[in-house]
Amino acid sequence: MPSRHALPGTAISAHRPAREAAEAALVEHYPALVRLAHLVLPPALGRHRRVLAAHALVQNSLTEAARRPKPGTPGAGAPGAGTPPTEASLPGQRSGERSVHAWLRATVVRAALRPPRRFPPAFPLPLVLGLRLFPRAGGTDELALDRALAEAAPETRAALALRILEGLPADATARLLASVGVADPAVALRAAERIEAASGTDVGALLRSAEFDPCTVHTRPTDLLRRRRRTRLAALAGALLFVTAGAAVTAGVRAGTEPESASPSARAWTTDPAALLRTPADRWADTSRVDLTAWPARGAGTRDTALLRRALEAWSRGAGDGVRRTATPGTPVSPPAEPPRLLFAGPVDGAGVVLLHDGRRLARYAEPRGGRGPAALDLARADGADVTTGAAVVLIRTPGRVRYLLAPWIAGAAVRDLRAPGAAARPLDVTPDGVTAPVPYDDPYTRGRAPGACAGATVLQLRSSTRIVEDHAFLLADLGELAPAHLTWTPPPGAGAPARAPREATGARGLAAWARSACSLAPLHGTGVRSVNRWEYAEQLLPDRAGRALWVCSRVETWEGSGRAAVSFEAPGGTAPRPVAELRDTAACSRFGQHVLAGTYWTAPSGARYLLAAGSRRLTGVTVGGAVTAAARGPFLAVRATAEGPVRLTGQLPDGSALPGLTGSPGATGSPGRTGPPGLTGS
Repeated sequence: MPSRHALPGTAISAHRPAREAAEAALVEHYPALVRLAHLVLPPALGRHRRVLAAHALVQNSLTEAARRPKPGTPGAGAPGAGTPPTEASLPGQRSGERSVHAWLRATVVRAALRPPRRFPPAFPLPLVLGLRLFPRAGGTDELALDRALAEAAPETRAALALRILEGLPADATARLLASVGVADPAVALRAAERIEAASGTDVGALLRSAEFDPCTVHTRPTDLLRRRRRTRLAALAGALLFVTAGAAVTAGVRAGTEPESASPSARAWTTDPAALLRTPADRWADTSRVDLTAWPARGAGTRDTALLRRALEAWSRGAGDGVRRTATPGTPVSPPAEPPRLLFAGPVDGAGVVLLHDGRRLARYAEPRGGRGPAALDLARADGADVTTGAAVVLIRTPGRVRYLLAPWIAGAAVRDLRAPGAAARPLDVTPDGVTAPVPYDDPYTRGRAPGACAGATVLQLRSSTRIVEDHAFLLADLGELAPAHLTWTPPPGAGAPARAPREATGARGLAAWARSACSLAPLHGTGVRSVNRWEYAEQLLPDRAGRALWVCSRVETWEGSGRAAVSFEAPGGTAPRPVAELRDTAACSRFGQHVLAGTYWTAPSGARYLLAAGSRRLTGVTVGGAVTAAARGPFLAVRATAEGPVRLTGQLPDGSALPGLTGSPGATGSPGRTGPPGLTGS
C-alpha cells in the first residue's frame, strides 16, 4: 500500500496535551474522528447503536483519556496485555500535522478497540429517544466492502482506517496499533491489505462515501404502535421493582443454603411454542447481519400454539406418525439444538404452514387442512445466507406453481423468463406479510417430460430496500428446494483491465448471457445449490473469419460447501452451448481457483477442422500434445487438426508453473463428470 504522506519521524510522547489545544483539535477534526471510530467499532452493535457509540466515543475522548492510567503505572497497558510498556508512544506526526491530532486519533482507536460490552451504556451521551439513526445506503460495492469489514477483526478495521482514511504509512500505523495494545500489528496490516486488494475498487472512495459516514444519517421512528404500551409497562415495572428486588434477595439466600431442586428436561423446549425466538419487526433495518436471523415472525398463525406445537413435534420426532420428511443433500435431520426462530405460520393455499430457522437450517412444516393427506417436514441448509441467498424461501408448492415468503428488506419483486432477456419483467404481487402471488414453476422431473427438456427458466428478480443498500437488484432461480439459488455473471476480461468480479445479472448484458445458459439449470434441481456464477472467462477470435466464440465456466456453489465447475464452448450464430468438461468437488473457477484452460474440436463453416483452446487472462502460453501437437503464446490456441483423438493441454502461468487443461471425451459430448485429459469433445 503506497504511502501518501511523509515518513514519520521520532515517536511523539503520549502525554496528555493542554485541554484548550485538545478541545480545539477535537472540534476541528470531529467528522474524521467519528468516521474513524465508526469504522473500528464492532458491526454487531447494529447501525443505530454504532452511530451513537461513535459520536459518544469521540465526545468523551478527553474524559476517557484523563481516566486512563499514565504510562508506567499499574494498569497502564492495553486491556488484556501483559506487562505494560514503560513509555507509551504514538507515531510521529505527518507533515503539517500537530501532535494533538495524533494524540486524539490514538485515544479514539484505543477506545474503539475495547470489547463490545464497553459501548452503550458506557457512553451515556448522545442519547436519542424515539428515533433510529443510520447512514445512507450505498451501492453494491459499498455493501460488499461492509460485509468484508464485518467479518474482519477489529484491529484489521483499525489498520485499514488508519492507512486509508488517515493516510498513515505502514510503519506509523504499526506503531500506533502497538501503542493501543494490538498484539501483532503486522498481521492486522496484512489483513487490511488483503481487503483492499480483494475489493477491486477504490477503497478510499468507498470509505469516504455516505455509507460509512456517521455524521450524515437518515432517521426513522421506532415502533410507534408499541411505544405507548411500553411506557405503561415501564410505569408498572417501576411499581413492582421493590417487591421483585426483595424476592430476588430472598431467593438468592435460599439458593445458597438449600439443595437445588430438580430441573425440567433439558429438551422440554423442543415442543413448546413459547420457547420459539421471535425477531422484532424492524430489526433488519438496524443490524449488520442481514440474513435469516433478521426475519420477523409473520403470518396469521404466529399465535396458533396448536399448529406451532405440531410443527415442533414433527421436527423433534422426525418421519413417521403421518409426517413425510425430506432433506436436501448435506442437511442434518436431527432436532434443533436450541430453540429455533419462527419466520412464518399460517394458512397458505389450503395448508397450514410453519417456517422455522435454527441458525443452520430451514425447516418447513406443512399440513393439509381437513386431514386430506400426511403432513410434510422439509429441511434445508441455510447457514451463511446473506442479503441475496436469504431473500426468499418457498412457502408451498402446488402443481405448476409456487408461493414464496420474501425477506423484509425486499422492496420490489418481479418474475422473468431467462430465455427472453429482451422481455420486461412482470411485477409480482406481494402481501403485507411478504407472501407472493403464485409464480409458475416447471419441474424437470415431471412425469412424461422429455429427458433433457429445458426447465427452471422462470426466475425471481428482487430489489433490496434503500434502507440497507441502494440500486441493488438480483436474480433468484427456483431449483426445487426451500431457498432459491442466486444467479450472478462475470463478463469477459477487458483489454488491459483488472480481473472482474461476479456481478448481478439484471442488466441487459447479464440477462443476454444467462439466456444462453438458462437450460443448464434443469440438471441442478434438488442438488442443494446455493448460487451459480456464469464466468465468461475468454472471448476467442475464430479461424476462417467465423466470428468470436465465448468460453464459459459455470461455477456452482452448494450449501454444504462443495463446488462444481462446468466449462462450455459457445460458437457464434445462436447455437446451443457445447459442454466441454465438468469438475466436481473443486475450487476451479472461483476466487480460490482463478485460472482455467479448456479445449475442444470445432468445424468451421468452410468444413475445415480445428483444435481450439482458450485459457483465462493470466496464461502466457498454451501447448498441446497427443493427436495434435502445437504451441501458442498467450491464452489462445487454434490449429488445423488433420487427425482426431485424445490430446493433452497445458497452460503456462506468469510464475512459470503449469496449468493442466480441461477436455471432454470423444463421443461423450461433455457428459457430466467427464474431465480431461484424456480426450476432447467432437462436434
